[in-house]
Amino acid sequence: MLDKTIKPSSIVKLLDQYVIGQDEAKKVLAVAVYSHYRKIEKAQKDALELIKSNVLLIGPSGTGKTLLCETLSRVLGVPFVSADAMTLAQTRYVNEEIEAILQRLIDKAEGKRDRAELGIVFIDEIDKLKTKSGAAGGVSGESVQHALLKIMEGSQVKLSGGQYIDTTRLLFICGGAFVGLDEIMSSARTYGFINTSQSDDKTILDRLNERVKPTDLFQFGLIPEFTGRLPIVAKFHDLTKDMLVRILVEPKNSIHNQYLEIFRNEGVELSVGRKVFEQIADLAIEYKAGARSLRGIFEELITPILYTVPDDPAIRSVEIESLFTEPRYIRKA
Repeated sequence: MLDKTIKPSSIVKLLDQYVIGQDEAKKVLAVAVYSHYRKIEKAQKDALELIKSNVLLIGPSGTGKTLLCETLSRVLGVPFVSADAMTLAQTRYVNEEIEAILQRLIDKAEGKRDRAELGIVFIDEIDKLKTKSGAAGGVSGESVQHALLKIMEGSQVKLSGGQYIDTTRLLFICGGAFVGLDEIMSSARTYGFINTSQSDDKTILDRLNERVKPTDLFQFGLIPEFTGRLPIVAKFHDLTKDMLVRILVEPKNSIHNQYLEIFRNEGVELSVGRKVFEQIADLAIEYKAGARSLRGIFEELITPILYTVPDDPAIRSVEIESLFTEPRYIRKA
């Protein structure tokens, strides 16, 4: 269970150390997990039925949905597994695949079922389940939605080894790009017909109009029952160039900080100019892969340098001023 000192604001502060941007999504997710575990505590204490609220994350690929969930589970200290909705749709044996996901959760909890039952399951590309027909040898997206309904709500699931896991206390977070949803939302009827007075806060009405509504998701292709299991929705936005630069350098475990430490262990100081990070961000935007391509570009830059450095003990520092110029090696006199 959550430490009594943990609040939604403290969860966000911890997430900020590892995940750049998406401030509103962080708040929504922090409140969702805070409420989830507090409701579990209340249900156990008073012997009440747990009515949980799973979460839907909507946003372009590479904007940090999976990273945020992984970081959140690490901050909270709960087991975490991720799965791909398309993998579920590409098999004839959906229930067996779902059982395998839950088995991985128990493995992450080192075999402790009680701990596994307090974990987080992230299912990505859930928007791909809107299709009416599955891949060859697979099942329809709608069939997968139906298969997920029971475990998302809470049920006893028998795993291959004969062990049972209760999914009632599991928090399910689903994610997807939902390409085309914005057009559906913009053409849908807004809440403008609600009567308001001058004393009413119009910003609240604006927030309601910007919210993803269940009817928007129905029109997109999710069945009403499945949408009903995901009452909390957080939207992710495209990463700007400045945010991509910050992702490279600011988080505690950023790729830049990791390589600074590697070079320090070699007795070498690594210096990377701001221009380099901006160039990497420009390429990532051109690739249209969000933050996912940052690591690959940076490592491609570093690979020949790290190949050279260990073989030359005279090198004391390396300066990189541009992606498109050779690095400068500074050796001891």
